[in-house]
Amino acid sequence: MSCCCETESPYHRLLTALSGVLFIVGLVLSFQVTTESRPIYDTIPPTAGLTLLVAALVGGANFIPSGLRSLRSLSLDMDFLMTAALIAAAVIGEFAEAAAIGFLFSLSELAEDYAVDRNRSALDQLMALEPEVAERVCLDGNQTIPVEEIRVGDVLAVRPGGRLPVDGVVVSGQTSVDESTITGESLPADKTIDDPVYAGSMNQEGYVEVRAERVATQTLLNRIVQMVEDAKERKAPSEQFVRQFSRVYTPVVVALALIVMIGPWLLWGEAFGDWFTRGLAVLVIACPCALIISTPVAVISAITSASRNGVLIKGGDNLEAIADVRAIAFDKTGTLTKGSFEVLEVISANGLNERRILEIAGALESRSEHPIARAIAKYAGSVEPSSFQSRAGLGVEGEVDGIAYRVGRPSMLNGSLEDEASRLVDGLTGTAVVLSTDDEVLGAIVLEDAIRDEAADCLNALKRDQIRNVTILTGDRRMAAERVAEAVGVDVVEAGLLPEEKLTAIEAIQQKHGPVAMVGDGVNDAPALAAARVGVAMGVVGSDAALDTADAALMSDDLSKMPYLFRIARVSRRVIRQNIVASIVVKVILAAGAAGGVVSLAAAIVVGDIGMSLLVTGNALRLARTR
Repeated sequence: MSCCCETESPYHRLLTALSGVLFIVGLVLSFQVTTESRPIYDTIPPTAGLTLLVAALVGGANFIPSGLRSLRSLSLDMDFLMTAALIAAAVIGEFAEAAAIGFLFSLSELAEDYAVDRNRSALDQLMALEPEVAERVCLDGNQTIPVEEIRVGDVLAVRPGGRLPVDGVVVSGQTSVDESTITGESLPADKTIDDPVYAGSMNQEGYVEVRAERVATQTLLNRIVQMVEDAKERKAPSEQFVRQFSRVYTPVVVALALIVMIGPWLLWGEAFGDWFTRGLAVLVIACPCALIISTPVAVISAITSASRNGVLIKGGDNLEAIADVRAIAFDKTGTLTKGSFEVLEVISANGLNERRILEIAGALESRSEHPIARAIAKYAGSVEPSSFQSRAGLGVEGEVDGIAYRVGRPSMLNGSLEDEASRLVDGLTGTAVVLSTDDEVLGAIVLEDAIRDEAADCLNALKRDQIRNVTILTGDRRMAAERVAEAVGVDVVEAGLLPEEKLTAIEAIQQKHGPVAMVGDGVNDAPALAAARVGVAMGVVGSDAALDTADAALMSDDLSKMPYLFRIARVSRRVIRQNIVASIVVKVILAAGAAGGVVSLAAAIVVGDIGMSLLVTGNALRLARTR
């Protein structure tokens, strides 16, 4: 069962408008004035009948071919139901009813198209933010070139008030940039040399030169739009249910309409024409257009609206899954905290100079991308490791000046060395890593990671919004994790976890509390993100891997987007249920009224088809106002 939400002919609007004009002219010609000066419906004059028949055929041209194709393939759909109703009404001489079907059903299809087009235009507006030309910096003078000709490595001049043509890195100048098209953040972001910038962003005040890192077709903005487009193809469970329901619903409706048409005539000798018209009304009313579009139009509206607010949701299936979440697990570093560590203290265990501890540890950490590693690496100076190996979730190891060293958690060591390292860091309030050789523990480096300003408010909002449990899953020491948990209001702390242990923890939370969302960086927490019912990657503006692996993504490093993510998911589910229930209830009431002769064919089309289609469409479009 399908609903025709895409216009099959480029002349759909023209045909609908012409059908409407002919329909009105035909109705006017069909009315006569009595001596009491009031209009009454009488025998249709030939001119009026011909006008109404043409109106029916003109409007029907938008769906009759599709209806006949569905009959040939025995996949009876809405177009078939309306085609059958139009032809049957014309055959028995009910030209006004036939014209009403042709015009009003075509009009309802345009209403459905409006909902889809409105969401499509929102994405088109995003794409339109990329300029058509760019100013390339050259030795012999700047050149104005089409954006399509930009190549990776080109240096581009961006003046105040101009938009960034492609993703790149600032190589000269400083400015502030409006990145709301990407991150949903209203405040401009300050940019200076080596800072990343993104296509579609608006340069506010300074002149900068940017080195292109991506070509026009591969910008982050393009990828976001493509992912939103792809998300529309991933059906929500409720949408799958509606489609399966419609496959059974359609033949049942056809059978019921036939019974209403010929049952009373055969069994009790009732007037055939009267009951045939009632059967047509049942057939028209039962067309499940509003029911079929009730879910996809809401899903599209929610996903598109979320993308414009800096939240990417990958498909209707994930949208409904988010609405079901009852527990959330957060990675600590870079999620609840800023991920920008500072060295607070260096502790020597065997008399080694503290500066030397930092140099050796910094040399090894210079090869790692972990936030802790970046904080220590700047102390390496000119020291270089001769070998290097990363051990996921534990630390790094390698040789410096011919000696093998390890930097990481105490559990990276074995036997008595592990015990000694654990005693060294016990009682320390910050995050600590240990430097050791194969034979002894040399010292510890204590770091501090600032908690995000919005973390506590975010978690309080989530708990008010049906979240039963909030857990920290971290590889850091328990004391450091509990400091963060106490500050932001986390219920449970599970510390000292390896990546695979986070996966086991997610499964345990899910068994106890129900569907769980894991919030992390989308790369280091990949096993846990995969195990959770919903994986949410945070701050993925510069991370292709995070965009690819997550079920949903917060484009900026802003936890305040989390309550919005769950709110729009739950509001959209409520809208979907409202649309489905309203569609079914109104159809049942109108069908009963039509069978009883209370609801006319024209009223059935206006209320049951156009009215309900506009109702569910309007209800879905209000999702764009969710903040």
